[in-house]
Amino acid sequence: MLTILVGLLPLLHAEDSRTIPLDLYLIVDGSSSFQNSQSEAIAWVNSQVVDRILIGGDNISIWNAGDTSRLVFSGTVPASGQKGDIKNAIGTLTINGRSADFSGALKDVAPRVSRTPQERLSCTMLITASAEGLENTLSGDSLEFFRWFRSEKYERWQVLVIGTDITGTVRNAARSYMSSQR
Repeated sequence: MLTILVGLLPLLHAEDSRTIPLDLYLIVDGSSSFQNSQSEAIAWVNSQVVDRILIGGDNISIWNAGDTSRLVFSGTVPASGQKGDIKNAIGTLTINGRSADFSGALKDVAPRVSRTPQERLSCTMLITASAEGLENTLSGDSLEFFRWFRSEKYERWQVLVIGTDITGTVRNAARSYMSSQR
């Protein structure tokens, strides 16, 4: 699973051919610092994530992280592949605060990820204007969420793919590897 999460961003340029369903948790900055970047980032999310990664049977939940975070959409991609509802939800995200409550969204995501069945993949993506928007999150209880992540920076915004709740998976993989070397 770690390989899939770490390798997800570079694969965004190829059509997704996976057969394992995905639970995607998308957290989008709703702070005023994201205002100048929002339309560019939303266009990227729609073309590179929604169009290229999501397939029928995938689940997606979207949070708008302004002064408080709130879940604005949760649904399953239909077998027909119609993604209009998802794009509409992403397109209607608003700037609703001076800061971004990423911690609140991540606290909501964590139990969902931990309940993901083994036969599904889970991925948490955080879209933000800059690392400055993460200051409060990185200084609080949410720091553990960033133990495993990858960041892809664009001119005025960045995306972080966060390995939420994979510490145990990584530990088990390391143990398994070490046992095989004896």
